[in-house]
Amino acid sequence: MTLLIPLYVHPAEDPGAWHRLITAATHTYGVVLNPASGPGEAPDPAFTAAAGALRAAGARLLGYVDTDYGVREPSAVAEDVRRHREWYEADGCFLDRVTATADGLPACRRLVRAVRKLGVGTVVLNPGVHPAPGYARLADLTVTFEGHWSTYVSAFSRPAWAARHPPERLCHLVYGVPEALVPLAVRTAHERGAAVCGPVTGEPPNPWDRLTPALTGAAR
Repeated sequence: MTLLIPLYVHPAEDPGAWHRLITAATHTYGVVLNPASGPGEAPDPAFTAAAGALRAAGARLLGYVDTDYGVREPSAVAEDVRRHREWYEADGCFLDRVTATADGLPACRRLVRAVRKLGVGTVVLNPGVHPAPGYARLADLTVTFEGHWSTYVSAFSRPAWAARHPPERLCHLVYGVPEALVPLAVRTAHERGAAVCGPVTGEPPNPWDRLTPALTGAAR
């Protein structure tokens, strides 16, 4: 079981969740740090402390950066990546809301090259759907599903290229999972070719404001 953990709640608001995450850090693929829909305008001491504790526990830290489906200027994206690295010593970046269409691929390729030049070790792309062939080759990990459990069980489909892609480079993020079904969600992701997953019980508008039960033992 390898888990990608977006925990979009401030450490001061739910210190218990962050403590449990730190103690189980070795079970994660990476932890997405998201102080303010990105790194924010200044370092947040609570996130600095949490990042340091996670790093000491062996977690890979991924700075959250919103690309707004290619609308944001690449320079703004790069600045967010730089701040995550400088303020929180992030090992990599989680590029959210990336494009998924074939015509957006060249720009995404340039963006990934630019952030790698900043010293980023791990690049995670999140189009939230299966993108056009080629995107997954740009990144270390690509999120090919982000959505509700009801959609995941009723309307998921996998293109041929994804079936041939290494499972350890694909991830499914599923929210609204009934707690009793979290182990099933983990198994389903693996059966569908994603070796990394992140099932949570939360619902919109912020389903990622709580820790996945899979990390605390419910899915083992």
